[in-house]
Amino acid sequence: MLTRGRDVPYLRFRPSEDAPADSRRLEQEGWALLRGVLDADEVATLAADITRVYDEYPPDNRRPHRAGAEHEQFRYEMINRSAACQRVAGHPRILSVVEPLLGEDCHVIACTAWRNPPAVEHTHGGGLWHLDAGPHLPLPPGVDWDERIPHPVFAVGCHLLLQDCPAACGPTGVIPRSHLSGIAPPADRLEDPSLSWRDNQPLSLAAEAGDVQLFVSDVWHRRLPTGPGDAGRFFLQIHYGRRDLAQRLRPTASANQLSAEAAERAVSDRERTLVGLHRPLFYDG
Repeated sequence: MLTRGRDVPYLRFRPSEDAPADSRRLEQEGWALLRGVLDADEVATLAADITRVYDEYPPDNRRPHRAGAEHEQFRYEMINRSAACQRVAGHPRILSVVEPLLGEDCHVIACTAWRNPPAVEHTHGGGLWHLDAGPHLPLPPGVDWDERIPHPVFAVGCHLLLQDCPAACGPTGVIPRSHLSGIAPPADRLEDPSLSWRDNQPLSLAAEAGDVQLFVSDVWHRRLPTGPGDAGRFFLQIHYGRRDLAQRLRPTASANQLSAEAAERAVSDRERTLVGLHRPLFYDG
């Protein structure tokens, strides 16, 4: 746990007992589930405004290799396109959980609407075990994280459900404590729903409309397999990051601090990444 100092603006250690239980669960287990953050009327209002965005804005083609139908499932930079999304990103109950881990000046680094249709094979990476970024603290093989040291959190994913997501709909699943591994999921088992880490079995975050699923960026997670009665998924995904992490609302090709001349001088792939022109990945695509 941490806090941002007021007199001297550096991050400082914060005793875990001063933070909510859900913050401690995120830090220690890599996940938390907040029940009933929005009531039925609030869910309906938010869902209606996000549906408006789907109607008014065409899909963002941020990954050209994806099929067109897959692009249709997402709408990016939602806090720019929806006042309702911007308001809910500041919901006190969510911030009360993430701020003790990221700092009181944490910010939204990505905000994407997801509308996955039912009974359709999901081909995007969310259907495989993955990390959203990192691991932020890679560890060599055979080295364990010292449990005396609270594991730092750099970014937290938030899924605010706009319709019920029971087991049949393929809810987000996490492998508890896998964020402590310092490694990515094994490449030969990315599709294996029984993958575990140190005897920690996959945990389904099945939930109802108005609930919020939270997970740290380094934890192994995926959309779990769907089953009979799959009704699809509809949720707002918000990623919160430490102040030091750059926002990813828009790709760097369209949102950067470069002059036109500097961008033109960057020709090779490394020259482009060096000046901050990165291909969409993780939060921005």
